[in-house]
Amino acid sequence: MTTKTNKPIRPQNLSRPAGGASAANDNRLPASGGGKSGVIVAPHSGNTASPDLPIVLHVGFDTLALAIKANISDDLFERLDAEQKVASDERREVVVILEGITFLLSPHGGAGYRFILKGGQDGATWFFKKPNAKDKWGIRLSFGSFFMAMHGLGAAKAHVDHVTAKLGIWFGPDDVSISRADFCVDVLAPDFVLNPDQFVMHSGNVRRDHITTDDMAVHGKSGRVTSVTIGSSRNRQVIIYDKRAEVIVHNKSYWWPIWNHTLRTYVARGTCPHAPCNVTLSPDPTYVRANRVWRVEFRAGKDLLKDRWGIRTWEQFFDRFGDLCREAGEVVRYVEPDGSDPNRARWPNHSLWDVVCAEMNDDLTEMRSGADPNPLKEVHREEHIAMLFRNLLGSSITLGALRGVDTDELGEVFDDLAANMNAEVKADPERAAKQLQDAKDRYVFIKPRKPPT
Repeated sequence: MTTKTNKPIRPQNLSRPAGGASAANDNRLPASGGGKSGVIVAPHSGNTASPDLPIVLHVGFDTLALAIKANISDDLFERLDAEQKVASDERREVVVILEGITFLLSPHGGAGYRFILKGGQDGATWFFKKPNAKDKWGIRLSFGSFFMAMHGLGAAKAHVDHVTAKLGIWFGPDDVSISRADFCVDVLAPDFVLNPDQFVMHSGNVRRDHITTDDMAVHGKSGRVTSVTIGSSRNRQVIIYDKRAEVIVHNKSYWWPIWNHTLRTYVARGTCPHAPCNVTLSPDPTYVRANRVWRVEFRAGKDLLKDRWGIRTWEQFFDRFGDLCREAGEVVRYVEPDGSDPNRARWPNHSLWDVVCAEMNDDLTEMRSGADPNPLKEVHREEHIAMLFRNLLGSSITLGALRGVDTDELGEVFDDLAANMNAEVKADPERAAKQLQDAKDRYVFIKPRKPPT
């Protein structure tokens, strides 16, 4: 690999404005298949797009983690230390507002860091060490999937600069060390069947990031493969997995409106290549096959970023990460079997792989979904309310069962519970007020709906 030096940060591609799935930002359709083996193919013209190709729903970064060569001030340490004592005594996270920025402070530290502060979905999770002149790398932080999908990489860098400046943390451009970056492409592919035998690994034996079939992990259920992971987390990882199933299991409901936003854009622009664009993606099990979304994810760990690609700073990351992703699509390939050729290395790329790799040919700097984050936050809040109601209802019915009542007597049980809860609040209003405030602190980043004016 040729090392690039003294090169300015790659500018945003003016022909491709910031956005997640390409369909959500221009009229380009997914790439057609038929590319040569091992080659990342640029997308064909929209006039030649095949109706059998998967629909790209989202393209962008999923996780970003970095360290900063700096320490917090002694004053900030003393303030956080006092707040953490409160959190530890009460065994809960507490709200701290630092220079106008709201965080949830954990009652404990971890992994060598004294403080853990969560910034919510629209922020980062920060890890601070106790100031130590002998340990200059005193700060670590990470962004989750919601932030990266909604706001993109440029906003992540701006957020780091904003928060550190507010907290009086100063560092230079070379004092940043990016330790992990995940880039993903989500596709709607109802007929796709994941087969571990269709992966080809081309990494040479003499390279430190050598990948073989021994580095493959396969997961599934009911005779169906749901994910294949190749490589290690500290180096290079390539993963294909059933994202719809993962969203349901981990309750990441914000992905439904993100994906549906892209589908609606396809339809509105008249650029939908085939019928699935007309569906509304949801966790409804009735439409599980039509709603099948697969994710292809390229994960770059600390060893790959630094040792293989010389990526540490923001400038190096912006300049080289796109090339790192493109190489990942060549080192690991998902192919279409060719019964006439016994050499799997010569098998052509599967059409899904060509579509994914074509998406990575674009500028990766500002990828984000383009969906409005506010309705997504409202959905998140409503889901919490619905979950708590289900738990409350279930516990109330269980109480009725223990009291030996019949179904038509449950209303009386509910009335008794309401009366008893009111009595408890009136008997100890200070305790109730504290519990209410604790709950508000716990859900500080899930804003309540504003009353109508």
